[in-house]
Amino acid sequence: MTAPIQAALDGSVPAPALNYHSWCDLVRPAFVAAAASGQRFTTYEIAADNDLPEPPRPRADWGNFTQALVRDGLLEHCGFDRSSRPTGEHSAVSVWRGTRAAQAGRAA
Repeated sequence: MTAPIQAALDGSVPAPALNYHSWCDLVRPAFVAAAASGQRFTTYEIAADNDLPEPPRPRADWGNFTQALVRDGLLEHCGFDRSSRPTGEHSAVSVWRGTRAAQAGRAA
């Protein structure tokens, strides 16, 4: 039995928490579209541009997700840049682009 979700002090009800696999299914289409574009990007840029939710465990799940996309032949690493995430303190982050297969629509 699950516990009832308690409303916040302002009366709003928080969205139910996603598990990792549900979160991946939700955010993957935005990354497939970004890979097909052929443009370079960071995960934060795609998340911010598409208003994607944070994963259940942000420190691990973003990396696990992008590595799954690499294994699926969708993304390739193409360098590093400074983070544009407000809480990222301009740390180094990976830059990605879609593989030729993803750009041609053969990987998804």
